[in-house]
Amino acid sequence: MNTRGTGFWDTPSASPIGPEHFNEIVTTAADLAIVLDTSGTVHSVVTNPLNPTLGQLDHWKDHDIREFLTVESQPKIDAQLSAYRDGQQTKADAIEVNHSDNSDWEFPIRYTLHKTGDDNIILMLGRDLRPIAELQHRLVKAQLALEKDYESHRDYETRYRVIMEAARDAFVLVDVASGRIVDINGLGAKILGASADALTGSAFTQEFESRRRGEFIEGLVAAAADGASRVVSVTSRRTKTDVVLYPVVFRAAGDRTLLCRIETAGTTETVAVELTQVLSALYRDGADAIVFTDMAGVIRSANDAFLSLCDAGQLTDIRGKSLGEFLSRGSVDLKVMIDSATRNKKMRLYSTRLEGAFGSELSVEMSATHLSTGDTTGFAFIVRDTSRIEVVREPTTATPSAMSDDAMRDVMDLVGSAPLKDIVSATTDVVEKMCIETAVELTDNNRVAAAEMLGLSRQSLYVKLRKYGLLAKNDPTTPN
Repeated sequence: MNTRGTGFWDTPSASPIGPEHFNEIVTTAADLAIVLDTSGTVHSVVTNPLNPTLGQLDHWKDHDIREFLTVESQPKIDAQLSAYRDGQQTKADAIEVNHSDNSDWEFPIRYTLHKTGDDNIILMLGRDLRPIAELQHRLVKAQLALEKDYESHRDYETRYRVIMEAARDAFVLVDVASGRIVDINGLGAKILGASADALTGSAFTQEFESRRRGEFIEGLVAAAADGASRVVSVTSRRTKTDVVLYPVVFRAAGDRTLLCRIETAGTTETVAVELTQVLSALYRDGADAIVFTDMAGVIRSANDAFLSLCDAGQLTDIRGKSLGEFLSRGSVDLKVMIDSATRNKKMRLYSTRLEGAFGSELSVEMSATHLSTGDTTGFAFIVRDTSRIEVVREPTTATPSAMSDDAMRDVMDLVGSAPLKDIVSATTDVVEKMCIETAVELTDNNRVAAAEMLGLSRQSLYVKLRKYGLLAKNDPTTPN
């Protein structure tokens, strides 16, 4: 079999192709057919009706073909036409050129040039290369995208490796489905007693004593889901070291992965976590009432013990209210405690009365601490019910022992040497002086607050301070 089919065409008796069919064959065999002379003038242009994207090119007729070629393509067509004029072209040759039409439309064409019966006439059959060019463009874009993704992947992989090895904590990545170690940093491998390469791909459960794979992995996942107690204590099989795991579950590419931070038992962070849990339990279940407020004394949180003292049903009933609303002297008590805690970081004891939601009152002792942790600032108040102690002490509060021994001795010396009226007046002065000194001391020499605490005007307090010689004593500007 002759694959080139020359037998039919070389047979002299072969039926010639009629002119009416030749034009159809040429137009359908090529996307673009051009008849031009060796000088480059176009005599005829025919486009394939099956490729309408080329449009109508009848305006090319009787024009130089170079007018419709880009600058870099013109030398190619000049070389071919020159070869045909000089008779050096012996066989059809293919060239690729870019056509330019209307200055804004370019399209690539691959032409084959063919001789005709007239030595001055050339037939150019062209194949539209735009689909191939578009495909090549897409391939180039895909290749560039792949290379960009690859570079990004390498960048993230490098960052990930640097972070894993530079981290001060020990980390291990475990596949939840298989329970095998996906990756582990150097510190984690050191704690488990093997190299990172040896541990990668091994079963995570086998690195700890008395652990079953299914139960152990499920326990880690459950611990990760529990925000309150995200801790699992285990013993390393190789080093016999007690360690603590802090698991976190995340999903990547559809697969669940465990990120476990490993710490040896007894480290500072482990003790801190345990202390946090203990303090949380104390706050939740402690006997003493605990209240947290902001810098203005507005309640942020309180435990059940405080809710019981103020007869509140739930935390939402008091959250957002000022703590002063629950104190007998209101803002006076609150301001005294806040000012003292702000200056001295804490206030040890402050006696006052706590008012409940339904009008009940209790004698309480309060201590205040100024808190400043990161972006969180405020005060912590510990409230202790002293009503029972007050009942026990009440019978003795009116006895002379409640006063200072020196003051009582001065009063007793007046018996027999002064009338009872003068003795009562002296006793009253002693009690009044002691009350004023106590109020000034409790308010840290805040005389406005002391006056409000004693139920006096500010002017009356200054008069009494001057009367008992306490004005200069408590004046911070007066030298000692």
